[in-house]
Amino acid sequence: MGALPGTQADTLTNIGGDNLAAINEADAAIEKINNVLPLMHELSTSDAELDEISALATQSFTDLIALGMNVEARYAGTFLTTASTMLGHSITAKQAKINKKLSLIDLQLKQRKLDMQADKDTPAGTTISGEAVVLDRNALLKMLTDVEETDSPE
Repeated sequence: MGALPGTQADTLTNIGGDNLAAINEADAAIEKINNVLPLMHELSTSDAELDEISALATQSFTDLIALGMNVEARYAGTFLTTASTMLGHSITAKQAKINKKLSLIDLQLKQRKLDMQADKDTPAGTTISGEAVVLDRNALLKMLTDVEETDSPE
């Protein structure tokens, strides 16, 4: 009575295999997105962390499925439920990675749209000129009080 009957073990392995196929498809989608994105240090660091979380969760899933198949049937449910949770964590990490990259692409597209709109609004060859003075707060207040004193009738 140490392991589940063969049909149940095959069914659980097939379910895990389908989910692992979904994870592999997510990896392929991430690679496609990586080819579109420019290299960014913060993004690659975060990607490495999410990949590590996903890999650990997938490895834990595999270990817990194997362990669940080698214990008594009454205890196997707890192991298999935990394995399912680990696989969920792996998928969630992959989804977070994809969502972050897609939002970055969306922001880049919006920036390009605004740049193109700004180029249309400003005619070519137009230069905006002006003067500027850098002041701190105290200097500005002193200038305002000096103007007030000269304008007040005494």
